[in-house]
Amino acid sequence: MRILALALAGAVLGATSALANGDALVIGNSRYTAVQTLFGAQRVAQAASALNAKGFDVTLVQDADAADMRRAFGEFAELLDDDGGPVVILLTGAFVHSAGGSYLLPVTGNGRIDEAEVLMQGFPLDAALAILSAHQGRAFLVLGETGEDPDLSLYLNAGLGELDIPHGVTVIRGPAMDVARYAARDMARTGRFVRRAAIEYELQIEGYAPQGQVIVRAGDVAPPRGAIDPPLPDPFANRAADDVAWRLAQEADSAEGYQTYLDGFPGGVHVNAARQRLSALNAEPFYRERRAEEDLELDRNDRRAIQRALTILGHDTRGIDGVFGDGTRGAIRRWQEETGLRVSSYLDRDQIARLQAQSTRRAAELEEEEKRQQAERARQERVFWRRVEDRGEEAGFREYLQKYPEGRFADEARAVLKAIDAQRAEQAVGQDRRDWTKATQANSVAAYNAYLRDWPNGGFREEAKQRISQLQLDADRVRNSIEASREEKAMNLNFVARQLTERRLEQLGMKPGKVDGQFDENTRAALRRFQDARGLRVSGYLDEQTMVRLLAGGIIGIDR
Repeated sequence: MRILALALAGAVLGATSALANGDALVIGNSRYTAVQTLFGAQRVAQAASALNAKGFDVTLVQDADAADMRRAFGEFAELLDDDGGPVVILLTGAFVHSAGGSYLLPVTGNGRIDEAEVLMQGFPLDAALAILSAHQGRAFLVLGETGEDPDLSLYLNAGLGELDIPHGVTVIRGPAMDVARYAARDMARTGRFVRRAAIEYELQIEGYAPQGQVIVRAGDVAPPRGAIDPPLPDPFANRAADDVAWRLAQEADSAEGYQTYLDGFPGGVHVNAARQRLSALNAEPFYRERRAEEDLELDRNDRRAIQRALTILGHDTRGIDGVFGDGTRGAIRRWQEETGLRVSSYLDRDQIARLQAQSTRRAAELEEEEKRQQAERARQERVFWRRVEDRGEEAGFREYLQKYPEGRFADEARAVLKAIDAQRAEQAVGQDRRDWTKATQANSVAAYNAYLRDWPNGGFREEAKQRISQLQLDADRVRNSIEASREEKAMNLNFVARQLTERRLEQLGMKPGKVDGQFDENTRAALRRFQDARGLRVSGYLDEQTMVRLLAGGIIGIDR
């Protein structure tokens, strides 16, 4: 068995007595401003160790620049056996994509990289897929995105994008925190169903994904070798103490731990990696706060709950998706500053409890405020309608519809006006009627204005004015919808969140149609009614304010 460890930050993995014919390349890149992972430096090493424990030949590199990634990939490809076992490539870090493919960003000394450098130095996923395509049915590409948002725009876009997956290759992808947890805990478990694990960790599976698929089969793991087949000599045995000390330092992942390693092994194999980690920790102002949050082991549902709480309190997280990117970190900073806490963008257990308590109080306040506002709006509408009915004038009914297009008495007002319009149409002279027909066929503001200019006292003048107002209102709604649709898309609403949105609208009597997680025209109309009833921007899409009002009801975002 081969265990390759690259000098930058690689962990040297010891031999194991349970052998599986498998090969793995593990590249765990970090925040691109320091040699430090967002989800715990030990996570990638743990995943590599888990694979090694099942007999995989593992090539591991962490916080790698372009040269380290090329070297790791070259050694992995050169020594890859065609022995019928699983082949795994695990990549975590920041990804970008273009029409020409997707790339894993290297870690640079200054944390900056331009687009031309990415195209020349980024790790191309096409290269990984090309290798995996030769091992159809047992090839796995596991991708974890850290949520970094590099400043790229000319040739490249942030994120993985769509992948051209060869036949027989399985791609597992998701946020780095969830991918790392899956990789460290479950990826190498014997007989662990891939699709079931993906559901549990909320990861996406693309490409080849049959039912009952596993990475490590029970038949791949041989019994321990004993007297009949003595173990091969371990080429790293003479540095076992060095490796144990290094693992302990990685598990502690603290300045004290790395300094202890350097003091005990000044000429050790991992001295360069220890110095880099120590330098990064000393340079990171909120290291302890970050580690405290990581130690909480927040899952996706926990992170969504925090995003919901922040949103209710008025701090936009740019999505309730369980991914702590720049939007969420900024929201946490603003909340901490507002609350008088140390501003770090990381949360500990006490802060999470405080945040949730504040959001619960605010949700109750919003609900009470909404009830008062609805009662007042309903009272004003009833007063207005009584006045319209008492006068019985056409202008009053039209004014009511303009003011309350989705109002309680809108159908009655339209019925009255329909009868008035029909009577007027019968009385109108021939040319008036013909010009009105042409205007309605064009159905534009210009056409109705032309009719009013030619027939200032025409039989359809009031209807023309109302249609102009309606078209202008529709135009405003279109503009609102375009902007709000972008906001809704940024929220990354999953199927369950959409279904719960529809259920909440149904509970409120907004008639969203079938509760199926599909936002059709019935859902959009229900959202418009909800927004109109609460004095919100009417668009039919879930913008931030609409989401806050729905969240205040305690419905949206409960994903499990």
